[in-house]
Amino acid sequence: MKKSNLPLICLLAAALTACESGGSGSGPEPLPDNLSEEYYAGGKLGTVFNRTPFAYQLPAPAVEEQGLAYDFQLGEAFFEKEFNTNQTGTRRGLGPVSVRSSCITCHPGYGHGKRMDRYRANDFGNGYLLVVTDENDNYVSTLTGMPQLQAVAPFLPPIDETGIRIEWKQHVDEYGNTFPDGEKYNLTYPDVTIPRESFHVPMPDFYKVRLEATIGIYGTGLIDAIPDDSLLAQYTREKNLGLPLNDAKYQPENFIREADGTAHPGRYTYGLTRGTLQNGPGANAIWNITNVTRSNRRYHYITDAYARAMAQHENVRQTLGKDEATIYAELMSTELPVEMSDEDYVEFMVWHRGLAVPAARDLDDPDVQKGRTAFHEIGCTLCHRPAWTTGDDRYTGDPLVAGKLPRYPNQKIWPYTDLLQHRLEMVNDIRTGWCRTTPLWGRGLSEQCTGAAEHLHDMRARNYTEAIMWHGGDAKNAKEKFRSLTKEERDAILRFLESI
Repeated sequence: MKKSNLPLICLLAAALTACESGGSGSGPEPLPDNLSEEYYAGGKLGTVFNRTPFAYQLPAPAVEEQGLAYDFQLGEAFFEKEFNTNQTGTRRGLGPVSVRSSCITCHPGYGHGKRMDRYRANDFGNGYLLVVTDENDNYVSTLTGMPQLQAVAPFLPPIDETGIRIEWKQHVDEYGNTFPDGEKYNLTYPDVTIPRESFHVPMPDFYKVRLEATIGIYGTGLIDAIPDDSLLAQYTREKNLGLPLNDAKYQPENFIREADGTAHPGRYTYGLTRGTLQNGPGANAIWNITNVTRSNRRYHYITDAYARAMAQHENVRQTLGKDEATIYAELMSTELPVEMSDEDYVEFMVWHRGLAVPAARDLDDPDVQKGRTAFHEIGCTLCHRPAWTTGDDRYTGDPLVAGKLPRYPNQKIWPYTDLLQHRLEMVNDIRTGWCRTTPLWGRGLSEQCTGAAEHLHDMRARNYTEAIMWHGGDAKNAKEKFRSLTKEERDAILRFLESI
């Protein structure tokens, strides 16, 4: 990776105003008059003024200011380099089964995964994770939530990926895929099937398969710095507006418990299953994607059904020269040797929490300004809340990393998400039907940084127009208003989305 921040001087920096609380009121977010602060998408501590193909990969100013630049570079290697099956050495311990052998395979250019026509785990840019559920839309219990497709011989993966089929189907909406002025658009969605014989674990009589793509990882530390009470206040605000939300996620008994016993509302993943970055996406993925053990996770990310299937497999027993009971016990052990040291893990998390957000671009362009105004006026900001303010950002959870990671105290940031779950009601919908509002910051640089510019949870939308026209449920009213705009006005909104 190219390390230079390539700093650019923001001519509007001197006009940066003091942070505002934001988020109050009874309707969409008010349209700020001062553009200068919005250029700092990640605040002064989290923004880099860079629009090159490296824009997603750079350390935030906080990293260097807090003396963590060297740790950031060391931690970056655990994202970019492949893990291996060696028993000693760097990045050892891959297996016995894994989802991928490297993180960057799923996050090309540090962004979201690409739309794919086939499923192969080693196809670079394939950020898809399989979601295999039963008739009640719960994960099939014999598979892990993120099913593995790779294995170290003599073990077999839970799913043989050669049997996976992705078919992109055409969809015609209630408007005939046509705007009132006659402009047309296309809508497609993935239909995924896996034959029963491709599974190496027992399966229920009924199962279905969906795709969920990885999201961009830049700026995740800034999302982490938003206080819990701000998330809960946003939930209350939208409930008071009458928006249907996944209320169960905001009941204290359903909060996500941390290593220190504290609990937090979800803010990460489409399903809001992770409450903090330190105990969340990267901390979890570096273990369960690779099955590389840590001091606090000395066990494999596998199911009991998989361990039993492998222990009963004749070729596995003969190759290993061990009996069924021994193989099962080894696979299910909770005292496996530590493969990733605590020091390596801390450096990885310094990198993860230290990734900057690229600055907004061209906000003073007249067309972009028109689109920005229209985006607010048609109601998109009900869900895509423009700005948040971070708190003191003093994490005290996991003792392995507490006090050792970059901090972003009291920054006004512009992720354009409310971090809540809404229903979009799409054909072949996401599991449970509830989906967290995806942050929009930096997405205008996606094609340049990753080679792909698709949108939504399974990358079905190939551009912003398709993404908007797939919106249903809570967002249907805003979509209707978007349809009623002139082509010039619609294009202005797209220009704005490209700029943030």
